Amino acid sequence: MATPVIVSAAVLFHHGEVLLTRRMEGAHLAGLWEFPGGKVEEGEDPEDALVREVREECGVEIAVEDIFDVTFHRYESKDVLLLFYRCRLVSGEIQHLGVADHVFCAPAAIRGYPLPPPDDRVVAKIEAYSASLDSPRSGG
Repeated sequence: MATPVIVSAAVLFHHGEVLLTRRMEGAHLAGLWEFPGGKVEEGEDPEDALVREVREECGVEIAVEDIFDVTFHRYESKDVLLLFYRCRLVSGEIQHLGVADHVFCAPAAIRGYPLPPPDDRVVAKIEAYSASLDSPRSGG
């Protein structure tokens, strides 16, 4: 099997919601919703690739904070290693430069959008992460 395609994706939290973008018609997995990002080019740092891809697709600047999840998926035509990074919006308004649509949605609502198969695990982590932010902290 060929070397997996490496993809960086943004789990972009903004005012308690998460950014999802919709894939363009004619693209692989057209019409599905996803976390914005894209292919890491040869020799490119995955975090730099993510900043570049989100700028190219959505016209905004983001800051990559840390790795959120890593998952592998085998499609019929290729293997993909997905690197999901927790990010924040630095500047700009979302534009549809390389995406068909976008939505900011509550973490609990993400499952209402049709997503690619490898995103299931990261959605569960987003739900758990969001719940941990919402719960009162004990200790002290």
